Amino acid sequence: MADGFSVDLDALRKAANGISTTLDAMATKKVSDIDAPKDAFGHDELASAVDDFCDRWNIGVQHLASDGGQVADRLIHCVNSYEEAEKHIQLSNEGILRSSTGKDPGVS
Repeated sequence: MADGFSVDLDALRKAANGISTTLDAMATKKVSDIDAPKDAFGHDELASAVDDFCDRWNIGVQHLASDGGQVADRLIHCVNSYEEAEKHIQLSNEGILRSSTGKDPGVS
């Protein structure tokens, strides 16, 4: 028989908040900020390569932000589900320990 398990809800909350904080910080630092006018590179092929890199990097960052947001949302959903289950179990146990008059049937 299993001994059960426990879930550190604060750790889940911190993970979700950490992801959200990171995503907020990423939103303020755009990859396009490192892009520069083509003549600033002094070489057309280098300028094109940097431009292509920035375009692709932006796409990757957008996907990462979307995925990260979903992870944070799911972590919070898990926390809420565990809390609801805990409340339900607690109320069920209280109901088992009470008779119809509201007294604990185990009390002498």
